[in-house]
Amino acid sequence: MPLPPLLPRLYPTPPPLRAGDRGNAVPLSPGRRRPALLAVVRAKRKDEASFTDRILDYIEGGPKLRRWYGAPDLLPKDGAAEDEEDESQDIEESRDAVLVTNGDSEIGQMVILALILKRARTKALVKDKRTTEEAFGTYVECMVGDIGDKSFTKRALRGVRAIICPADDGFFSEPIDLKGVQHIVLLSQLAVYRNSGGLQAIMNSKLKTLAEKDEEVVLASGIPCTIIRTGSLQSTPGRERGFDFTEGIASKGRISKEDAATICVEALNSIPLKTHIFEVANGKEKVIDWKAWFEEQTKREEEIQ
Repeated sequence: MPLPPLLPRLYPTPPPLRAGDRGNAVPLSPGRRRPALLAVVRAKRKDEASFTDRILDYIEGGPKLRRWYGAPDLLPKDGAAEDEEDESQDIEESRDAVLVTNGDSEIGQMVILALILKRARTKALVKDKRTTEEAFGTYVECMVGDIGDKSFTKRALRGVRAIICPADDGFFSEPIDLKGVQHIVLLSQLAVYRNSGGLQAIMNSKLKTLAEKDEEVVLASGIPCTIIRTGSLQSTPGRERGFDFTEGIASKGRISKEDAATICVEALNSIPLKTHIFEVANGKEKVIDWKAWFEEQTKREEEIQ
């Protein structure tokens, strides 16, 4: 029996664009490229649309689909909206957003797409704001700045209930005020870096240091956190294999980036009492219901404590 789709679908399905509506779609500007993951996750048959093709078709559908999903109109490009935001920095807003760090990375883009399908309010730290906005439109609030700048991190974390760190980018290497954050999901490659040897170990030395720092700070923060220690991330299609959660699998196993992104997003609403750390790679174990899987893990933690 084939595995069901891991990445969630939006319901109800938005109305398809008729031939006459295609002109309203957001055009690709010269030189614009879709997110890098499109080169990775592709359908095997021509008549089978991939996950990323489907959601990007929705995103690029223009004003009609923005109204369907309740997304706001495109912001003016004169910076007026950003200025107004700066003036109201001291006004606390409801914490309903998810902040994705390293939103430019391939796996970061996959996490963002999964969050869009969940209809989650999404903020993303990126280096190239224009490219990201062209790819995701108003579905994502793009943030560009120095995480060592307290005023920037304060603005980035305003309204954020949870943080997903899908890559070892050293987000926690600088002191950050995480007050109000309810959950941190950290995807860690630390086991992979520690198990590497020779030239690979030298190449991974900086990443290893960043991964160690991120885990250290997250564990000491006192904020409920889910640390997902994965096997080596692979640019291969997800949903094709099961999983392996045995201890030690992260140092020797491999996992699709799409599968890893799915687990990060599915972990969001399963907030542990304190800390939930587990290892995962692709394997034979099938997970039909991630919500039930995380609930079972939480129940085990409660029994232990």
